[in-house]
Amino acid sequence: MEEFETLKRMVAEAEDDINKAQGGNKAAGTRARKKMQDIKAAAQEVRKKILESREEPEGAAGGNAAPQS
Repeated sequence: MEEFETLKRMVAEAEDDINKAQGGNKAAGTRARKKMQDIKAAAQEVRKKILESREEPEGAAGGNAAPQS
């Protein structure tokens, strides 16, 4: 799922600023908070895609439904 890969990339990118913010760098803290807000939105998008895939008819999403005879 592309949205989940984006979310993982965003978390990895935020790590440096989060570490700097813990060290007392106020500018890094501001950047980290902004990135965390973006991560929150991306996580919501992943959640939405999961719900959408759940609502699709079986077989349409590449499910493991056994063929009926």
